[in-house]
Amino acid sequence: MTQRPTPRTLSDEALSDLLGTQQFGTLATVKRSGHPHLTTMVYSWDAEARTLRFSTTADRVKVGHLRRNPRAALHVQGGDVWSFAVAEGEAEISESTTVPGDAVGRELLEMIPQAARPDDEGELLEQLVAERRVVIRLKVDRLYGTALDIESQ
Repeated sequence: MTQRPTPRTLSDEALSDLLGTQQFGTLATVKRSGHPHLTTMVYSWDAEARTLRFSTTADRVKVGHLRRNPRAALHVQGGDVWSFAVAEGEAEISESTTVPGDAVGRELLEMIPQAARPDDEGELLEQLVAERRVVIRLKVDRLYGTALDIESQ
């Protein structure tokens, strides 16, 4: 009988590295019915603080879910279909940014990679206020994931 490869559990460091190299993941929140609500999100990962941050608007469904039940998870695909990381924890939601350049607006700006920041940050900060942007901070208390090492034929 041929031995098939089995998934390899990723270390906490490897999981954190995977979160740090990706930009997109699937955020899972809990609907009132108890079913999951899934949405693709851009995120930033602070490995030292073990915190994921997301930018969204105050009127999004996921914000209502998290205000009612802060438990959430982010699934991030690895470099192939066989690897992934999941970060679980409890989320907190900031107040909306209300004045261009306030603390929430600055935090939202910091989440944008330096190379992608606009020339006119003031214009962006005004746009964030107009959109009623908030920061979702997911404090990660559990990481898990696997990889499957398959050699190319």
